[in-house]
Amino acid sequence: MGLIMNRVKLWRIAGSIWRGYGAGSQQLGSVLQGTVLRGSGLAMQIRLTLREMFTHGRLFKFLAIVAGLLPFSASVCAARGEVPTQSDVGTGYDWPSYGRAYAQNHYSPLAEITSSNVFRLGLAWWFDIPGVVLAQSEPLEVNNTLYFVTGYSVVRAVDATTGSLLWSYDPHVYEVAGRKMQFLWGVRGLAFRNNKIFVGTHDGRLLALDAKSGAKVWSVSTTQPGDLRIISGPPLVFGSKVMIGHGFSEAGPLRGYVTAYDAETGRKVWRFFTVPGDLHRGFENKAMEMAARSWTGNQLKYGGGGAVWNAMTYDSELNRVYIGTSNGTPTNADERSPGGGDNLFLASIVALDADKGSYLWHYQTNPRETWDYDAATDIELARLTIDGVSHRVLMQASKNGFFYVVDRDSGKLLSAENFVRVTWATKVDLESGRPVEVSGARDPSNQDKIWPSGDGAHSWAPMAFNHNTGLVYIPALDAGAPGKCDDRSIVVNGFICWGVSTLIAWNPARKAASWKVRLPGVRSGGVATTAGNLVFQGRADGKFVAYAADTGRELWSFDAAVGITGAPITYEAAGHQYVSIVAGYGGAASELDPRWDARRESRRVLTFALDGKAELPPAMRKHTITPVSDPTFKTDAAGEAHGSLSFAEHCQMCHGSSGVAGGAAPDLRESPAILSAEAFRSIVKEGRLLSSGMPRFRQLTEAELESLRQYLRSRAKSLSTSDG
Repeated sequence: MGLIMNRVKLWRIAGSIWRGYGAGSQQLGSVLQGTVLRGSGLAMQIRLTLREMFTHGRLFKFLAIVAGLLPFSASVCAARGEVPTQSDVGTGYDWPSYGRAYAQNHYSPLAEITSSNVFRLGLAWWFDIPGVVLAQSEPLEVNNTLYFVTGYSVVRAVDATTGSLLWSYDPHVYEVAGRKMQFLWGVRGLAFRNNKIFVGTHDGRLLALDAKSGAKVWSVSTTQPGDLRIISGPPLVFGSKVMIGHGFSEAGPLRGYVTAYDAETGRKVWRFFTVPGDLHRGFENKAMEMAARSWTGNQLKYGGGGAVWNAMTYDSELNRVYIGTSNGTPTNADERSPGGGDNLFLASIVALDADKGSYLWHYQTNPRETWDYDAATDIELARLTIDGVSHRVLMQASKNGFFYVVDRDSGKLLSAENFVRVTWATKVDLESGRPVEVSGARDPSNQDKIWPSGDGAHSWAPMAFNHNTGLVYIPALDAGAPGKCDDRSIVVNGFICWGVSTLIAWNPARKAASWKVRLPGVRSGGVATTAGNLVFQGRADGKFVAYAADTGRELWSFDAAVGITGAPITYEAAGHQYVSIVAGYGGAASELDPRWDARRESRRVLTFALDGKAELPPAMRKHTITPVSDPTFKTDAAGEAHGSLSFAEHCQMCHGSSGVAGGAAPDLRESPAILSAEAFRSIVKEGRLLSSGMPRFRQLTEAELESLRQYLRSRAKSLSTSDG
């Protein structure tokens, strides 16, 4: 009876709001806070969204919802426990940053699309991305505009309701990247602040673009002249700053670092190094002096590593940033630091003061890391009750197979349980925070018994945390390192065996999995979850799938006709909820599923809405490789062996293992260029196809070029013989 009276009261207040906005909105907020929806989180969000709902014609729908005349929709409220932040642009309608909000939960409070009606989801529009490009980024959406980055850091803006192109910006990476073109992983996301889009480029620049026009506002080089640092992760915006890290610190004597810039001007505000520099020349700060005591030997010879290539999260409650660091250089700790030591801050989560960039605390997931188990997977924030005590926590599903829950205030480890099979350690000791390694785990001869593989139980594809279910959804790989592989094994570049790709719903409070779904292929894409009890994920088999967030039951799928490695988003525009994802493989990732011919498959932005009626054009037939033929060719075993090594070092990432194409680059077994030494040299060494994304390898000698050509001609002959 009381609820009915409150609904009547709401309708009376509605009249007040309709006649005069101010007093009625305050009264409605009081009712929501004090009676009808206490504890639901709605009162908190209404203060931010009521004015927008009024001006956009959503008020009647909202009042009908809270009065019970329409099904309740979380699209007008924040999720339980979520605090609206600056990066939300004031509402839950947009997806304005990587992970949507500062907490990077990849969670949306929208719920027009639910587990009950998702079967009605249909394609609303698609956008074909020109060229053959790496397509694995998470898009952004702000004010009815969708932004995404693909290929060599090319940014595009499209209308979020129709997909029509508004602008594009090409930073011409191939003109300035030099040798960095040889190490392409692609850029995985963007950032937005104050009508600016921020993007890191593969060659190491940080750019600010005007969000309305795409015009460059400013550009700054974040790396050092001549180094091989690259950018593959998304920038992080907080306050008036934008921060970026870098990747590939293992490519030479490099020290990892993150840098914060003024978001309006590009002026450097602060920089934090993740490993110490010259141990004999002093230190930038006390943190580096402390870290130096955990290193031995000639650390400067290798630089140390510790790149922050992915994980960066801002804590708006504590005004801190958390960064996740990579492994060291070289990977083997006995070579890197022969006298022992934990080697800080490798494989660590580090908390920094957001204003000054000064060290606050760290937690090292892998002291003296030696398996390529870095701590660069995404870091997500939440409030959890652990063993009866409420904590502000950060969560990370690590490459090493353990799911970490760390107290944000102190850096104290609260829990660490394995979410996949782990054989390198028996557990993580909660008192010391250190893993309990098994005997022989560091013995190189035992690496074929180590789980997870160096590829990681969870890599860069983001997980998601649903505030309603309390579950974290992890795109996981349950795989061991190379060993005795049979025909049923999954092998990628000779690196992974015995692998199973899964989507795991992990309960961080109960420290256990709630459900698991086995997935096709080796690696699928990142995930997003919603208040509509849904989890969305793109998969290696080309399906874009919606699961019930509470049970894992598959509810809906769409055939994208290409493998998907990116992460989806959802947003509201023109009064309707949309779900978008960048679909497509590229680079080394496309080798992970042999069913796709990534050179010819379309890369697209796919966007869905309830009752969408659009249809994709028919998929292209898979291309059949026709090897070049040269009856006069004679094999040279020595040249072929040298060429095989050169190919693995320089070419395999793009052109595929053993010359079998799977990436954005062509299958060289059918390239006429391998028949001509002159043509081969002009492409490989002189850069004739640089503008098409083919790097220039100036360092190769004539002998190395010829051995590469020998190897590829031999591979073409082998294919021709096997077909015949």
